[in-house]
Amino acid sequence: MAPSTKDRQELPEWTPLPITVVDYDPAWPAVFEAIRQRIASALGSLALRIEHMGSTSVPGLAAKPIIDIDTVIRVAGDLPATIERLEAIGYSHRGEIQGGPPGCEAFDRPPDAPVHHLFVCPLGTDQFEKHLAFRDYLRTHPEARAEYMALKRDLAARFSHDRLRYTESKSEFILGILARCGS
Repeated sequence: MAPSTKDRQELPEWTPLPITVVDYDPAWPAVFEAIRQRIASALGSLALRIEHMGSTSVPGLAAKPIIDIDTVIRVAGDLPATIERLEAIGYSHRGEIQGGPPGCEAFDRPPDAPVHHLFVCPLGTDQFEKHLAFRDYLRTHPEARAEYMALKRDLAARFSHDRLRYTESKSEFILGILARCGS
């Protein structure tokens, strides 16, 4: 039996499927852009930024084939209107989830949308800035990108059914990159 919405909020992972890391797909930026346009149309001026994050946003990097999207709103007080507009286009608000970025609200995607994770964060959220710094570092440092890709493939093989351990096992590498960035 599938978990209820309440039960899913307690899970340390979002997608119960085995972890699969695939080669970079040059279609990922276009998939992101289609999703971004839909979100931007719904949110209008509520969305200050809509960014493609995670490994699918780094050309040449192997990744789980899930587009990660961070949307920045001006203040937390804009969240109710943001939720209403996203629900109008098929998203379901989940709130802040364990294993998700601290201070960011998660949304389940509409059934007709490509596979993706959507987070909404108020401007100034530390985690959003860290996501940007990490993404941009990997985009401009091929040696770090190659090292991260090897780590991800190794961890996916070792922890294919344990998303929490897979994610936690990347932390040391990510923190090292953020230290290099000054984040």
